[in-house]
Amino acid sequence: MRITILAVPHCPNVPVVRERITTALAGRSAEVELVEVREEAEAARWGMTGSPTVLLDGVDPFAMASAPASVSCRLYRDADGRADGAPSIQALRQALGIQAAEGQECRTADLLDPVRRFGRGRRAPAERGLRAIHQAVLRHFAAEGAAPDSTALDPTAAVAGRTAADVLAELDREDFLTLDTAGRIRAAYPFSAVRTRHRVSLASGAQVWSMCAVDALGISAMLGGQDVQISSCDPVNDQPVTITFTGGSTHWEPTDAVVFIGRRDADGPAAAVCCDALNFFTGRASAQQWQQAHPEISGQVVSQDRALQIGQQTFGPILHNEHSGDR
Repeated sequence: MRITILAVPHCPNVPVVRERITTALAGRSAEVELVEVREEAEAARWGMTGSPTVLLDGVDPFAMASAPASVSCRLYRDADGRADGAPSIQALRQALGIQAAEGQECRTADLLDPVRRFGRGRRAPAERGLRAIHQAVLRHFAAEGAAPDSTALDPTAAVAGRTAADVLAELDREDFLTLDTAGRIRAAYPFSAVRTRHRVSLASGAQVWSMCAVDALGISAMLGGQDVQISSCDPVNDQPVTITFTGGSTHWEPTDAVVFIGRRDADGPAAAVCCDALNFFTGRASAQQWQQAHPEISGQVVSQDRALQIGQQTFGPILHNEHSGDR
């Protein structure tokens, strides 16, 4: 099976569709290539009807009759009719002829829907000043350990012809960050402006709070591999759990520590649905004890490697440098 992703340069949905393809394949072998398309004529030659377009052995399984060749953004509809910038994992599995497994990978993907915003990721779109403000907020957290005041963001928002308050409100609606009733930044995943269970010490000297265990594990990757130390505690026995990132290596203490990934059966922002249900535990037995005490939360225990992978995939791309061709 040869899978081709056709996309305009710097398309923000390419990381999303790559991740969904990987999840849909569930370890199966396939050649996946990315082809950048810049002009309508080139799109017509490839059979591209928007960015991104996915070809399976040269055929677009999601093609719509009479759809013209295009280098504009492409929208897909999931099973519930919601518009999305990439095919859903379920749609990709169907196109690939893969039955949805009942194993850990599928369950984890479902549980992480609020974290990854139904596969759309945590990197804000470049349009309307969203990404510029989002990145400015995150960089301020990383430098100062706290959220910026909205007035400090006004010059950045002005480049897009907007006010910072307007952009922040849109980022809040799209769950890239959360605001309090006064419009102040309460959280910008992975950072929290208020105390949480997870304290992260950065090599720069800044001390930040993280929204959850997965968020904490993504901070080093988001900051370009910066050395960090996560200081958390097991919510059952209050024993410390420490994860240290040094020179590209990761050390867990205790060595048997695990992560529980959970969520409530409800709609809403990640801060309300699942952030307090993604925690570090000193061991599997402690995590299972916590799960039994919280029947309202569905979830599972994941290994250190899997939790780290999720954190890095979710937050690693957020602060990629801007390019003049970004859409």
